Amino acid sequence: METIIGTDINLAQQFLEQGNVIGIPTETVYGLAGNALNEEAVLKIFSVKNRPYFDPLIVHTHSLDEVTKYTQQVPQRALDLMEAFMPGPLTVLLPRQSCIPDLVTSGLETVAVRIPNHPLTLSLLQQLAFPLAAPSANPFGYISPTTSYHVYDQLHGRIPYILEGGATEIGVESTIVGFENNQAVVYRLGGLAIEEIERVVGKVFVQTNTSSDPKSPGMLKSHYAPRKRLVLTDAFDITDDELSRVGVIAWDKKVVGVPDHHQIVLSENGSLKEAAKHLFAAMRTLDETDVDYIIAVRVPDVGLGRAINDRLKRAAA
Repeated sequence: METIIGTDINLAQQFLEQGNVIGIPTETVYGLAGNALNEEAVLKIFSVKNRPYFDPLIVHTHSLDEVTKYTQQVPQRALDLMEAFMPGPLTVLLPRQSCIPDLVTSGLETVAVRIPNHPLTLSLLQQLAFPLAAPSANPFGYISPTTSYHVYDQLHGRIPYILEGGATEIGVESTIVGFENNQAVVYRLGGLAIEEIERVVGKVFVQTNTSSDPKSPGMLKSHYAPRKRLVLTDAFDITDDELSRVGVIAWDKKVVGVPDHHQIVLSENGSLKEAAKHLFAAMRTLDETDVDYIIAVRVPDVGLGRAINDRLKRAAA
């Protein structure tokens, strides 16, 4: 199968209506998208990614009115969140309508829904008569893609089309929020900071503990990982003879003694937003070098730093 990269929304629509899966851009990472109401298309997503069927998918649509077609019993606090942050890097877990296949939710009675904030994908969704199920467009467990060429490198020959939308703006996946007994629960840290969520709904409970029976996408212990071993640390401390053999993902300044081409600084300005945008590309770049392993230094654990540290922890698992 030839894989084409392009900006033709109508061609993307044609592939999707034929039951194919394609790569799509969002503001967070690139997604591997198929008709969420078509079980054969959803099966293709799992097959292309080699994703286990117990790991549920996120359903993407273009408006809050559309969200209500696929969900029910939406709590007021969930509605407040959606009105504040959709389109955007927020996914909400809600009771599902029966039209959503069990395969999408891994048999759960809740479905993860979001409205991506990317003009091309929003336009595509508005032209479709169905929502899109779309996990990240990468082999299961590997680093999420933040450009169309990352998708091509990993999935060319397995999908017919990748919608070119430029480099992603945020660079880590959406934050997933659900509600238990009217309490807001964060199941996956992501591109929307907890502090922002709490400004709308008050104190939230964070439940991102690893699971082999996840309640939402993004809860598995080992995920987002390079092929080379990644070690997560609070402070860089290795012997001199290791300096030339290790790759480094640094926070805001270079590590003395490590060759420049073996290290990447996430943000020289100390910006967590910039660091999140560069994280997955940094993992991917160092994974393709001749280093023996990669060391990543934790960033400040506030705001988007929580999501960055979460991805690094799972990559190191």
